[in-house]
Amino acid sequence: MTKQMLTALLITTAMGTAGYADTIKIGVLATFEGPFTVLGEDGLRGAMVAVNEAGGKVAGKDIEIVRGSSDASPDSAVRAARKLVEQDGVTVLVGPLSGDEGLAVRDYARTQPGVTFINGTSAAQDTTLRDPAPNFFRFSTDGAQWMAGLGTYAFAEKGYKSVAVVAEDYSFPYTQVFGFMAEFCKAGGKVPSKSWVPIGNKDFSSVIAALPDDVDAIFVALGGADAVNFLGQYQQAGGSAPLIGGSITVDQTVLTSEGKLRDVLIGTPSAGPIADTNTTPEWMAFVDAYKKQDGAFPSPSLFAHGYYVNMTATLKALDAVGGDTSDGGEKLRAALAGLSFDTPTGKVSLDANRNAIADIFLTEVVVGPDGNLVNELKKVVPQVNQTLGIDPAEFMALGVANRDNPSCE
Repeated sequence: MTKQMLTALLITTAMGTAGYADTIKIGVLATFEGPFTVLGEDGLRGAMVAVNEAGGKVAGKDIEIVRGSSDASPDSAVRAARKLVEQDGVTVLVGPLSGDEGLAVRDYARTQPGVTFINGTSAAQDTTLRDPAPNFFRFSTDGAQWMAGLGTYAFAEKGYKSVAVVAEDYSFPYTQVFGFMAEFCKAGGKVPSKSWVPIGNKDFSSVIAALPDDVDAIFVALGGADAVNFLGQYQQAGGSAPLIGGSITVDQTVLTSEGKLRDVLIGTPSAGPIADTNTTPEWMAFVDAYKKQDGAFPSPSLFAHGYYVNMTATLKALDAVGGDTSDGGEKLRAALAGLSFDTPTGKVSLDANRNAIADIFLTEVVVGPDGNLVNELKKVVPQVNQTLGIDPAEFMALGVANRDNPSCE
């Protein structure tokens, strides 16, 4: 952790909060425990890039970051959010990171109408699609949006007609599989097998043994330590079917892992909110700023990017209202709802449910110039909305993303 991060995170106790009228507290909730710890740490790096770009101030006031720690479970996220709001006194909270956490924090947000919640990277579809909370905002798109273009690419360009699924058993992977299959099945693809595993699973031998032999590829939606364990064991078991990656499966938090799992990942197509080989000046400037953070990866993870975008939105809106949340956050939320701004990955704006509309990047894993694995940009899918360009009524009729929905039948 850099000196800048430590300085921003310090909470001075000698005078107490009342002594800091010129300070704005912002809670940052991320997974600093459990199998997604490395993801949460990089999310914080991204948030701090935004704070540092603002010079540690907003509306002329010092920014005080108060950290909340979860382990990717809904209960831990709500406990952390409750502490930030009810004990630490934050009126603005950025987070959480993981899918089920987002659903739980959204529900908690309903009980705190005077507090404004801005997402971290939680990407379960229904956090905003169905019954959204009026004080919860997501500038980082959802996991189905992240899959835009991938199903068509896998079917038409890679020639995969039949695909098995291995994914964690919770709302975010359901959303990723939903987004992938929406295109893949429409193109004519089939998904004969889905294997759902709990977060923190260490032994994938039975899952690997049960994979059908007659599929063209395996779609893997696992993150953090789960992805590393599966990929390593798949390689050791002699797995030969090519892979299609969920967004967090080919993220830098996995690509930088040591071992022969690198060999399994090369050539893996995926899609998501970022592409490592993006050469726009805006992305390159973000990469340079990110790399100044202690412990940074060779390229920012999607968690660093998501927390950066959401923190940037938070600071822009706070600046617009002079840092004033004394009206229960009403002016702040109006400012957030009307935001449209350029990010390192293009323009972002919000729909009526306060969910982002943004560019998505189709990628493929390659060996970069320095020997690191990177996601090479293949195509930009512009301004993807939450219904994936499908008529809203038709999209809602597809039903809730879950273990069994969708199917290719």
